[in-house]
Amino acid sequence: MAAEGPLTILQDIEFNVKSGEALVITGESGSGKTTLLGLMAGLDIATRGEVVLLGETLSDKNEEQRAAIRNGRVGFVFQSFHLVSGATALQNVMLPLELAGRQKASQIAEQVLVNVGLSHRLNTAVELLSGGEQQRVAIARAYAVEPVILFADEPTGNLDTRTGIQISELLFDLRDQSGTSLILVTHEERLTERADRQIKMDQGRIVS
Repeated sequence: MAAEGPLTILQDIEFNVKSGEALVITGESGSGKTTLLGLMAGLDIATRGEVVLLGETLSDKNEEQRAAIRNGRVGFVFQSFHLVSGATALQNVMLPLELAGRQKASQIAEQVLVNVGLSHRLNTAVELLSGGEQQRVAIARAYAVEPVILFADEPTGNLDTRTGIQISELLFDLRDQSGTSLILVTHEERLTERADRQIKMDQGRIVS
């Protein structure tokens, strides 16, 4: 059966994010949260409208140009940890630093892992770590390049409640220390407690 016309996922979306702001985007599954995050980060391109990331309009850029805007200035943390299997925690955190041409990548990566509580796991292969530890590695990797803005998509979605709370606290603690803007997508309302602002979505629209 053929689809009847184009599918509209998001509509009537308009807002700005201030430098250093912690913004939480909430809503039920299917409300458009992850789609909105992908557009904000330039991972996807809107068919209509305009997205400006770090002063750059994304709608007229190709993927290579959008990646250049993100490189070294934007960090990501996902529900699935997206770590390099077979590599150690330290090697995973070093990777974006090396890609960005940073000096002393090993020392920086080690310090960030210490900051997230993994000083005892530096040389452990990531597949041997618990889920919470793997997410800590992913967070360390995202923060290692000292991003201007960090996007987190359901970062506690694959974790038990206790570990999820610890990871949430860690994200906000690092944000407070670094001044990085944090855009966090979640369906858990409790994560809004430390946010500066909340956007609630329903059926592709901002409802509050």
